[in-house]
Amino acid sequence: MIGRHLVMVMALAASTPAAAQTGPAATPPRQLEPQSCAPRGFLQPGMRFQSVEQLPDGRVTFRVCAPQANEVKVVSTDIADVIPMGFPVGTPSGLAMTKDASGLWSVTTGKPVPADTYRFNFQVDGARVPDPQGTHFSEERTGVNSTFEVIGPDGAFQAWNKEVPHGAVSTIDYWSNTIGARRRAHIYTPPGYMNGTAKYPVLYLVHGAGDSDDSWTSVGRADRILDNLIAAGKATPMIIVMPFGHTPDRPGGDMLDNGDFGNDLIKDLIPYVEKNYRVIANADNRAMAGLSMGGAHTIRHGLTHPELFHWIGIFSMGLGMNGDTAQVTRYEQANDAALKADAAAMKLVYYAIGKDDFLYATAAPTRGIFDKYKIGYVYHESGGGHTWTNWRRYLNDFAPRLFKQ
Repeated sequence: MIGRHLVMVMALAASTPAAAQTGPAATPPRQLEPQSCAPRGFLQPGMRFQSVEQLPDGRVTFRVCAPQANEVKVVSTDIADVIPMGFPVGTPSGLAMTKDASGLWSVTTGKPVPADTYRFNFQVDGARVPDPQGTHFSEERTGVNSTFEVIGPDGAFQAWNKEVPHGAVSTIDYWSNTIGARRRAHIYTPPGYMNGTAKYPVLYLVHGAGDSDDSWTSVGRADRILDNLIAAGKATPMIIVMPFGHTPDRPGGDMLDNGDFGNDLIKDLIPYVEKNYRVIANADNRAMAGLSMGGAHTIRHGLTHPELFHWIGIFSMGLGMNGDTAQVTRYEQANDAALKADAAAMKLVYYAIGKDDFLYATAAPTRGIFDKYKIGYVYHESGGGHTWTNWRRYLNDFAPRLFKQ
């Protein structure tokens, strides 16, 4: 009996909590750190995600990996273009993004984004950062933007289309005796140029004050627009030369009345193009157009040279800015003979501006010059303002009118 009771007592003692505590302490489960979105090494690229995603309902989601950041926004350099994207109206402050446990920041636009091409950057703790995962960029006068495209019927005119032949865009450097430095330009050659012998008319197409010679293709989509127009039989195959519209700063220089640009264009770039490309080198086959600052260059160095250009396009720019009627008078006095010759020489003067453009008031005095000198012109007044949304569409309307003999 004593043995049986002793065994029972020992068994009970072994099952008590006090006995359990005499063994080694239990190891709590290990808490795993959230996986970071950042790359962990050359062979470990990190989390996969789309930095820009077009949603089925037309809204757009932006994402960027910045685990150490405290505040991130997605911003656009084209203030007027971002208003439809849900950004605060009238400000460039952008959309605030939210960070998840992995360090990935994201935000979705509040409403659908119209089909078009847009420039954007991320603002990471106050620093402007192009999309680290991006592959499409646009150079400004200084700095770089990322770009994205929203696909849809309204943007088809400037979208890449696998069903049509495509031209090529080249970047060339040339020496400018006018500037005393190397200069750069982008040149579009139409489908068939590379393996053909034909000569082509030329459009000299200039960007605005904030941009560069890269802009008319990287965000303006000039090459795609012409590819689609040519394939549809709407535009004459042509070469497009896109110069750098800025020149080195110097005392007394004027960005909008820039003789250095005009001399470089006429004395250096045009001769370079006509020596190195198969072009038809006469005024009937030479056009000039530009937007904003490029429009000012066209007014001053294209419209005033009927011996060089018989086709002119002016987008979102005019004379008489801020009511300066003296500017109009000075322009007429300096170019009176050329303006009189324009009436007979010009085959097309095309003038386009948006009703909401901050330069809209310059349209009336500029058109007044055309009327005074009996220069026939086509006037295209659109909605919207001083934006690439308008300028792409102006080119799409202007290009089919060119070189119709």
